[in-house]
Amino acid sequence: MTFTKLTKGLVAGALGALMSTAAIAEDISLRFAGVFPIDHQGTKMMEQVAADVAAAGVGLTIEVFPANQLGSGEALFEEVGRGNIDLAAAFIYADTDSRLEFLSMPFLVGGWDDMDNIMRNLDSEYNTILQEIVGDYGVQVLAQNPEGFVGIVATQEPTNWNTFDDKGMNIRVWSSNVVKSMVESLGFQATTMAWGDIFPAIQSGIVDGAICCTKTATYSIFAQSDVGSHFIEYNSISELTTFYASQRSLDKLNDEQKAALQAAMTKASDDFFAYNRENDAVFGEKLVEAGYTILSLNDEEQAAMAAHVQENIWPLMAESVGQDVIDRLLAAKAAN
Repeated sequence: MTFTKLTKGLVAGALGALMSTAAIAEDISLRFAGVFPIDHQGTKMMEQVAADVAAAGVGLTIEVFPANQLGSGEALFEEVGRGNIDLAAAFIYADTDSRLEFLSMPFLVGGWDDMDNIMRNLDSEYNTILQEIVGDYGVQVLAQNPEGFVGIVATQEPTNWNTFDDKGMNIRVWSSNVVKSMVESLGFQATTMAWGDIFPAIQSGIVDGAICCTKTATYSIFAQSDVGSHFIEYNSISELTTFYASQRSLDKLNDEQKAALQAAMTKASDDFFAYNRENDAVFGEKLVEAGYTILSLNDEEQAAMAAHVQENIWPLMAESVGQDVIDRLLAAKAAN
């Protein structure tokens, strides 16, 4: 073999190896973990993300794992931060960092427009603060999904349900001192419990109910299984699912792949918010048809409860969240 032929062969081989390496680098699969039940609209949105990313043809595929298959919402944040899971659709609990308690700040938002402007806008002060915190753990927020207001699912009507007096009822709260303090200030006893333990705890009578779910989720998860009988609307905290990613996983993607992923996440967030906004009342009707009683405060009672919580609970948040975070949130709220 001549030197020229040898050189050409080496060059061709090197180019082939480079092309092969590039193809492997571009053909990436990500694991997307969620907590929604398999037939929930939230899981459908995760599947929509996977379909849209695949249709983009950028060498990126997403495998969806709903219904806590890769861990509960409490565990997913740390797993994503470590890069063990690439993407998640879940609420970000404050177990890892107490500053994340601000996500459970009651009466920060007053309705669907607030949810859209404050919680969904990634450029809002709310999300700027969130990204500052989660960035410390190698996590990036891709989209926000407020699903409506959380209510209390109960097996009976609470005594004095529309006042601040003793309710005669023990309810589950998630791992948030803010939420625990709030429900106790309303007259409930509170037991901290992971999401996965709620259903059997209510069924067995360990707790009398739980603050946990929108009307949509209450119907899908509890009413269809004949668990619970009452839904109490306090409209204090919005249910929030965050689409978030491991920074380690994002760093493996090229610009086209990142753009396709972000576009799919944004579209799913838009569609999910529209669905929840349009169907909140519909699922309220379905709850009633399933035998549930919905208890709603009138305007005067709602205003009194908001004032009570803002006066008694907001100051307590400074210790865990930081007064600077509270000041930034309230300044941004006042400016809107």
